[in-house]
Amino acid sequence: MNKNVGGIDKILRIIVGIALIASTFFVPAMSLWGWIGVIPLLTGLFNFCPFYPLLGISSCKSCD
Repeated sequence: MNKNVGGIDKILRIIVGIALIASTFFVPAMSLWGWIGVIPLLTGLFNFCPFYPLLGISSCKSCD
């Protein structure tokens, strides 16, 4: 599992993940989106997106 998420991509994933998870506490109808928010949060924290290798993409410049 090589790192392929870095820089602004990582920061945005973490922010979006936290925002989606937090939305479940303020808008009860958003509970499904809260669970979906776990995905960008984890990909940002672990610096790995499983779809990037399939697409041949890497946003981590120092990892290449």
